[in-house]
Amino acid sequence: MDIARNPERPDANPEMADAAPEPQAPATVRREDYTPPAWLVPEIHLDFELGLEVTKLRTTMKVERNPDGAADRTIHLCGDGIAVRELTVDGAQAEGWTMSGANLLLPLSGDAAEIMVETHLHPSTNSQLMGLYASNGMLCTQCEAEGFRRITFFPDRPDVLSRYTVRMTGSKADFPVLLSNGNCTEAGEDGDTHYAVWHDPWPKPSYLFALVAGRLVSRRDSFTTMSGRKVDLAIWVREGDEDRTGHAMESLKHAMRWDEETFGREYDLDLFNIVAVSDFNMGAMENKGLNIFNTRYILANPDTATDADYDAIEGVVGHEYFHNWSGNRVTCRDWFQLSLKEGFTVLRDQMFSAAMGSAPVKRIEDVRILRAAQFPEDSGPLAHPIRPDSYQEISNFYTATVYNKGAEVIRMMHAMAGEKAFRKGSDLYFERHDGEAATCEDFITAMEDGAGLDLRQFRRWYEQAGTPRVTMRAEHDADEGAVTLHFTQAVPATPGQPDKKPMPIPLRIALFDREMRRHGGEKLLMLDAAENSFRFTGCAMPPVVSANRGFSAPIVLDADMSDTDLVFLAAHDDDSFARYEAQQQLLTRELLGRDADGAGGDRRAAIADALGAVLDDTRIDDLMRGELMTLPAISFLIEQAVPADPGALVAARDGLREYLGTRLSGPLNALYERAAAVPYDLSAESRGARKVKTLALSLLSAADAAQGARLAQAQYRAADNMTDRQGAMMVMANLDVAEREELLADFHRRHAGDALVIDKWFAIQASASHADVLDHIAALADHPDFTMKNPNRVRSLFMTMAGNPAAFHDESGRGYTMIADLVIALDPINAQTAARFVPALGRWRRIEPKRAAMMRAALERIAARPRLSKDVREQVGKSLED
Repeated sequence: MDIARNPERPDANPEMADAAPEPQAPATVRREDYTPPAWLVPEIHLDFELGLEVTKLRTTMKVERNPDGAADRTIHLCGDGIAVRELTVDGAQAEGWTMSGANLLLPLSGDAAEIMVETHLHPSTNSQLMGLYASNGMLCTQCEAEGFRRITFFPDRPDVLSRYTVRMTGSKADFPVLLSNGNCTEAGEDGDTHYAVWHDPWPKPSYLFALVAGRLVSRRDSFTTMSGRKVDLAIWVREGDEDRTGHAMESLKHAMRWDEETFGREYDLDLFNIVAVSDFNMGAMENKGLNIFNTRYILANPDTATDADYDAIEGVVGHEYFHNWSGNRVTCRDWFQLSLKEGFTVLRDQMFSAAMGSAPVKRIEDVRILRAAQFPEDSGPLAHPIRPDSYQEISNFYTATVYNKGAEVIRMMHAMAGEKAFRKGSDLYFERHDGEAATCEDFITAMEDGAGLDLRQFRRWYEQAGTPRVTMRAEHDADEGAVTLHFTQAVPATPGQPDKKPMPIPLRIALFDREMRRHGGEKLLMLDAAENSFRFTGCAMPPVVSANRGFSAPIVLDADMSDTDLVFLAAHDDDSFARYEAQQQLLTRELLGRDADGAGGDRRAAIADALGAVLDDTRIDDLMRGELMTLPAISFLIEQAVPADPGALVAARDGLREYLGTRLSGPLNALYERAAAVPYDLSAESRGARKVKTLALSLLSAADAAQGARLAQAQYRAADNMTDRQGAMMVMANLDVAEREELLADFHRRHAGDALVIDKWFAIQASASHADVLDHIAALADHPDFTMKNPNRVRSLFMTMAGNPAAFHDESGRGYTMIADLVIALDPINAQTAARFVPALGRWRRIEPKRAAMMRAALERIAARPRLSKDVREQVGKSLED
């Protein structure tokens, strides 16, 4: 699954609302308390009578005692916001059953039974978007992590695997298309209604169940697997959107072929369906044979989607498809093992996207996301290992740590093993655990046995939270022509883990000869202690050390390097990430106001010279040039300066942009003109040209607002694609010029009715840094196109604002108040989405005292509200803990 999951409250069901008590303090679930299920459900049959207002469901499950489970004569069936309408055991009315909170406890006399339970669901009132819900007249489901219990009573845990047969009956007019997991084995009609029966031959956990019914049209294609089997492919969308599914279909076919060639994984059904849904809490869901996607990760054409949108579609389509093996065929034993499927699958989608495009640029993008989202998580009150020890609400652990850091941890295994040995390890993992609910330990053991690695100490990456900080110092011995690299490491204390052990860190390095501008080959060092030293000969002169090349380990590296050395690496390093990193380090030092050294004392001039060299360097393509032109994000800078003054950082960044735009106006104008002449297509050359064009426009606008406004207007008017149009609008939105409102109004008129593009319109304005941005955001919250019921729309306005330091960290504290107000208002509607906004306020410990006090006060105001969901309550409670 891409992104996050699950809330759930009893008031989603009107039958339960009046009886819903004040929520009790949520229980803490601990990994150490895991026990196998007492009962298994090898077969389940779901019979749906579909309706938007009321859907009736009769669930028949064959259950049997688990020989590996406890000798419990009572089967525990999870429920959430549903009521028992009828309950039978082996055809007779059930007796002796009780309710424990929302859960059904049913005593059974034998070792096997057939249980039937009837429930009534209310899709139209299910604003939480978990379980079965309605979206624009369509019925769809979302069951990960614990949404299935909102559909029927069931042992809703990932280690209970069942074969599903699903029968759906509904109005032909309202639900002409009936979809579920697996293959359609029967269909028919009776007057105004019709039915379809779907059977999935592969056992799966309940979180992978899916159903979609509604008025849909499809783009169809096929794929022939490496064994010669034909697979029918279909992408289902609302009528009128089918012309925007071509890129998603091509991405799917590329992903299927890549997974065969790279991991040897072949698709295992005769049909693969994707459905695009406009109301969705996350990016997409990997349900077996029936992936359900947020429309933003399916629909694209040049007039509505940016280059970044095209990349995201390719990556998310690949991610969900790769889950067919890393998540479906081999699933999680329990939710503490979530990174088993998500971390591994993120790595796989990163590798896929790198293979489809620019591998160096993709690596930089992945690291930027890690630093912007996961590093702050690792240093804050919500820090947790990639395999957590406990939780209150599992949806809160669909985090950057589990996903992105989880991917980096497995990437380190790949680096240590090498490509061929890593493939042996992954093959062994899939072979050993096919059809099972596995653990992170199972994966590590398969890598040890298959790849020949010793991962005893490496397991600490699964056990310890926090980002290791590594210090590097080079000591040159001129007499012996040798250099010794000294490394020290420390893992900061995190909640519940005050004392840490050294982590095993694979570090790629190269030693550059300053005069020859080359190195003698890359080396992989293993840091495995609090202090490590490595000696290298053949260094008559002190080398320039290029370290953590390719970002071989997710660490913070503090290298004892002069500005001169960083300028050298920024100009000459042959590792694209290391070159980018040297540039970023120079920029970071300048923005944090640290004293210059070794570069003539004028770091700004050195940065301008280095950037000027980047603009003129014909050896690099524009996609990489764009990365080297990008300044560090304020969120990254806040992590480097504690306590941070966000206002001062914004001012410093704006000042540097103005300086660079002025100093390099000639080369930037030349670059802009060259890039503007490249015609639109999806080639790397054309995409790179659009990337550097907007970056050049942004710097020129910082130096000369009038010139920037003229160029931005011209670019907007001439644009034949969304990338150029949105890029111009983002620059214009930051300028205090009369034409700004004119172009914003034109953008809205041009794309009125297209929800995904109107999301961009909201986000463009919420990302602006002009003085009136908070007033504009408040007005947009009252705009007729804004709704609290659609997660995409809420995120486009308020998540963008929370990520905009000029707005969120406004010295008045108004940004904090707006986010707190949003969380309070959104929690009863969609708790999972509401909880995603809390971590921004939870960063108060990293911020200077005045703002920190206002952020904490906003959290306390949320905490004081009655009837908070488990999702929000857990996030707020941890954010306030001392």
